[in-house]
Amino acid sequence: MKDTITRQDFSKIDMRVGTIIDVLDFPEARNPSYKLHVDFGDEIGIKKTSAQITEKYKKEKLIGLQITAVVNFPKKQIANFMSECLILGAVENSSVVLLQPQMKVPNGLKIS
Repeated sequence: MKDTITRQDFSKIDMRVGTIIDVLDFPEARNPSYKLHVDFGDEIGIKKTSAQITEKYKKEKLIGLQITAVVNFPKKQIANFMSECLILGAVENSSVVLLQPQMKVPNGLKIS
């Protein structure tokens, strides 16, 4: 377990539900990854990110999948790509399982 944070610290993290609308190979990445475009609804719009999820997920199965992500991190350059959000997942070694709502909800819905 990491250091304890306050509720005020946690409230600064903006986590939202989004739908994956496009998935591309990312051969320039150091580790096997996809480039994803995620629709977070009207307020936030579409954000790009990369994700090391190739072990458990095929590109065609990701389209239309709702995920959870942190949308208020600063942009981060990964190889030749600018990542704009961080998709959340449960990680065991190099294997990632995406965190998803149990049922379909509106894009942009806030996680709290």
